[in-house]
Amino acid sequence: MPEQSKPMVSALVVSHNDKELLLQCLRAFYSTAEVPVEVVVVDNGSTDGSAAAVTAEFPQATVLLEQKNLGFGRAANIGLERCQGRFAVLLNPDVVVDTQTVGRLADFLLTHANAGAVGPRLLMPDGKRDPDSRRAFPVPKSLFYRTLGLSRLFPKSPRFGRHNMGHLDESDMHEMDAGSADCLMLRMAAVNRIGFFDPRYFMFGEDIDLCYRLKLGGWKIFYLPTAIAKHQSRVATTRAQREANYQRHRAMWTYHFKHHSKDVSAFGNGLVWAQIWGRWVAASVRGSVTKSNRSSS
Repeated sequence: MPEQSKPMVSALVVSHNDKELLLQCLRAFYSTAEVPVEVVVVDNGSTDGSAAAVTAEFPQATVLLEQKNLGFGRAANIGLERCQGRFAVLLNPDVVVDTQTVGRLADFLLTHANAGAVGPRLLMPDGKRDPDSRRAFPVPKSLFYRTLGLSRLFPKSPRFGRHNMGHLDESDMHEMDAGSADCLMLRMAAVNRIGFFDPRYFMFGEDIDLCYRLKLGGWKIFYLPTAIAKHQSRVATTRAQREANYQRHRAMWTYHFKHHSKDVSAFGNGLVWAQIWGRWVAASVRGSVTKSNRSSS
C-alpha cells in the first residue's frame, strides 16, 4: 500500500456472535469518521453470519476469520498486525461513536506527542458514564477498599474512590492510568514499541495491562470527555454472564501476579488472592439468587 493512501485511523473490532450490534457499530464509525480510516474486523468463530453481513454491507472492510473464539487479546493481536493506521481505535461491537469522536481522539494524539492512548467519555445505555472508561491501576490497596465497599460509600474520595477516579470531574480532560478497550484510541508507534496485548488474558484485564506497559514505556494515557461513545443495549445469556464474571476475576489475579506480586509478601499475595476469588464467589452467589428470584416471580 503506498504511503499516501494509508489511513490515519484503523478501527479494530473483535466480534463473537454480535452481528446486529457489529453492523450498528460499523455504520456509526464510517458515518462519523472525519479522517481517512479503515476497518479491521476479527471474527472470533461466530456462527451467526457476522462476517458475511459485514462483507456484504462494508466491502471495503478487512474481515479476518478465526475458527474458534480465541479471546479478545489473541484476536486483537491478529487484527493489530493488519492495521495500517497511524492510530488504532479499539471498538467493542456494542459501542457506537458519536459525531466527531474519531476526529477528536485522533486530533488529541496528533497534538499530544507524549500520549500513548486516549479514551472518550464512554456511556452506558442508560446514559451514565461507564466506570471502566477511566481507571487507576488496581493495586492491592484499591482492591481492598473495593472489597470493603468503601469505594461505593465514598466514590469521590481520592483515596477510597481512586480506582474509578471519582475524585476527578468527568467533564474535564485529564490523565488517567487506564481506559477501556471497549473504546480506546492507541498510538501505533507506542504499541509497536511496548508490544501488543498479553495473550494470557482471555477477556478483561488486557487493556489495563497494555496501559500499564505504555506508562512504563514513558507514555501517558488520557481521558477526553468531548469525545463521546455509547454502549448499545445487549442481552447476555446466564452462561455468558457467568463466564464473564469468572474471566474478569481471573484477569484481576493475572494482572496482580504479573505486575505487583513481587512487591508484596507471600502473606499479602495470599490476601489479594482471597479477596479476588472471594469477590468472584460473592458475585456468583448474587447472580444465582437473582436468577432464582426472577424464576419464582
